[in-house]
Amino acid sequence: MVRLTINDQMVTVPEGMTILEAARKVGIEIPHLCFLKGINDIGACRVCIVEMQGMDKLITACNTPVEEGMILYTNSPRVRATRKTNVQLILSDHDGKCATCVRSGNCLLQSLANDLGVLELPYEEIAEHNRWDRSFPLIREASKCIKCMRCIQICDRIQDMQVWNVSGSGFRTTVDVTGNVPIKEASCALCGQCITHCPVGALRERDDVDRLFEALADPETVTMVQVAPAVRTAWGEGLGLSREESTTGKLISALRQVGFDYVFDTVYSADLTIMEEGSEFLKRFQDRDSYNWPMFTSCCPGWLRFVKSQYPHLVSNLSTAKSPQQMFGAVAKTYMAQKIGVDPEKIFCVSIMPCVSKKFECDVKQVNDSGYVKDVDLVLTTRELDRLVRADRLKAEALEEEAFDKFFGEGSGAGLIFGSSGGVMEAALRSAYFLLTKKNPKPDAFKRIRGEEGWRSATFEIEGVPINVAVVSGLGNTRKLLEALKRGEVCYDFVEIMACPGGCAGGGGQPIQEGMELAPERGTILYGMDRVAQPRFSHENNAVLLTYEEFLKEPMSERAHELLHTELAEWEIE
Repeated sequence: MVRLTINDQMVTVPEGMTILEAARKVGIEIPHLCFLKGINDIGACRVCIVEMQGMDKLITACNTPVEEGMILYTNSPRVRATRKTNVQLILSDHDGKCATCVRSGNCLLQSLANDLGVLELPYEEIAEHNRWDRSFPLIREASKCIKCMRCIQICDRIQDMQVWNVSGSGFRTTVDVTGNVPIKEASCALCGQCITHCPVGALRERDDVDRLFEALADPETVTMVQVAPAVRTAWGEGLGLSREESTTGKLISALRQVGFDYVFDTVYSADLTIMEEGSEFLKRFQDRDSYNWPMFTSCCPGWLRFVKSQYPHLVSNLSTAKSPQQMFGAVAKTYMAQKIGVDPEKIFCVSIMPCVSKKFECDVKQVNDSGYVKDVDLVLTTRELDRLVRADRLKAEALEEEAFDKFFGEGSGAGLIFGSSGGVMEAALRSAYFLLTKKNPKPDAFKRIRGEEGWRSATFEIEGVPINVAVVSGLGNTRKLLEALKRGEVCYDFVEIMACPGGCAGGGGQPIQEGMELAPERGTILYGMDRVAQPRFSHENNAVLLTYEEFLKEPMSERAHELLHTELAEWEIE
């Protein structure tokens, strides 16, 4: 243990702890901008400086380990003056038009400047000019970048993609796409993790809310919205609601008040996905010699962008089943339109997703098979949903509880857990067991695949036949697994891969909570919903069963292949 003094308080902490962590032990929060524990501790912002007795230079608290006998001051006159100056210098190279910034009110720099009383800038403002393709789902506002390097570290250390790098030198040092190529030419998976870890508004999703408003304003257009499972766990965070207040019923009510004609649940099409993907896995498993192994899930477009750019030889291993989002769109403009008596040409189908990459997916021409240009017309992230609610000045806490529209709002517990890492695998195994044995397993028979580790594996037996499965979240972990497969160190039959750590619950389109990784907490909520759901199996969803009975006939049928499957080798990745 190490003993030191911080602001005249004696502190005893373990050896190796940083000054920043030690200060927290006695309730002292040292401000910082660039620090992310275990990911970015380079002290680039110089905001976390503290004064050490006996030393002329101020030192950074985020990456300086404690030493025996240290006497530190986090709020001495010198520290206060220098910290304010450093923030002013950062602001001089930052577009400070907060009123038009998507992060206003949830910006670490804005909050810090206010706390330090920065009311004017004594320095010339030299913010970088913005040069970006505004059609791309991920937008970088160069004028807002504070060079904290978080995006570089997240992309390198967690996702192992190296999309971002330092460019230039001197006072014109900036962050840019590696190799200074246009973002469309980079191998960006659009996971959005750089967005959720940016402390300011330098990175964001393309905002498509105005396109929705145009559709809502057209009296001839029928607006239909689907809500992904992970959205219901996080939508209230950006509106100041507690977990208990931010119910699915209030979310539905908000969407109706915004003006949507129909509000449906993506859990319905998640169950549809399980029927198709589970059936496909069994077909392949029973004819092993005709296929490459393992079979990979295909519902995460970030993972699909990754595998097509990094491991194109594995594309044939992917399930051909579309994602729940795209299955919903295909069914919306065919069977749903017939069922509710609406002209499919008038339907404007919107998805609310926890994901930035879904904006890319809905534009891929190879997934639009309904015959009406696009199956899903527009994708909004959870953050855009929250802005939508705020724009209409809806009092989220006072909203009434409402239910999804009938039939296509029905879902199972298995479909709900799609939003958590391992949920797709568990849901698929529940139904694969039934499809093979004609009897249900215990609902939690496959819960050993749950967990927070980024790479998990297990072996289950169905009718005495072992099935080796793995679950991976985060592209850095994905690369490790694929390299291990290449070296022959592991062998699996079925692998679930999600681009974002923790799965969709930790998606790049979810609300941003500074310094907090909330995917495990959000995933726990989904498993709690599954525990009390009726039914808990995708193959018992009555809406899905009726969809097959009246329209698709059976899983893997000719019509199901036409509408619910895709040739991933033909996808164009920009």
